Amino acid sequence: MDVTEPEPEADRGPDPKPDGEPGPGPAPALEPLTLSLSAPGLRRALLAIVAALSGASLAVELSTYCTNRDPLEWLYPLLSLSFEQNVPTWYASALMLACGVALTLHARSAARAGQASARWWLLAVAFFYISMDEVVGVHEAASWWFDTDGWLYYGWVIPAAVIVLLFGLYQLALLRALPRRPRRQFIVAGILYVGGALVMELPLGRWTAEHGSDNLGYALIDLVEESLELLGASLFLWALVEHLERVRGSVRVRLGATRTSSSPATAR
Repeated sequence: MDVTEPEPEADRGPDPKPDGEPGPGPAPALEPLTLSLSAPGLRRALLAIVAALSGASLAVELSTYCTNRDPLEWLYPLLSLSFEQNVPTWYASALMLACGVALTLHARSAARAGQASARWWLLAVAFFYISMDEVVGVHEAASWWFDTDGWLYYGWVIPAAVIVLLFGLYQLALLRALPRRPRRQFIVAGILYVGGALVMELPLGRWTAEHGSDNLGYALIDLVEESLELLGASLFLWALVEHLERVRGSVRVRLGATRTSSSPATAR
């Protein structure tokens, strides 16, 4: 007697919903991730980072030049403010980039309000360039164009001083248009940054010409120079964010987009 097994039934999928029972609705909208910036909190964080980087650099410099056996030798090129392409250089570049972004927001805000924005845009471009130069070092290569010594050992300060002077004169109109508090903040930040980046290059050049660069004296002068740059840029970023809060009410960074449900296509 032949016995034939019944063929399995084809999978027909889930049972249809009974009449009157609603099916699954549209996917819920995804809220974008929003990061709010607070000027006081930002200031504390920026100053803490400057203190940490400067303190770490001082520690490795003293360990290198004041001890017979350097226990932090492996950290020296990584944390020293006198070196390039290390942690302080990366942070300085990121800090200048953040200033450029904040200046771009100011420029867009001024343009939308029908106000003059050219000087804001120029400042933004300048800080984007400085961010790049922190990593590439274009200004240091410019010293080869000048056969100078002593205080002007680093000859790039000659054209840089002219550019900074002209740039500062052009930006006076922007400073005069600012309220008193941000105007004072911008001036203090500018003095600190230019004092470190440009003015401190003079004693550093004099010391290098007479004593070379592989010694504690050079490291300490360079430490002051780089710390002033970081401090000035940090205060400038804080002032920019605080002024944005005053103008816009709040500063928020929105990540992602809201997903909206789409209606089914209509057959033609």
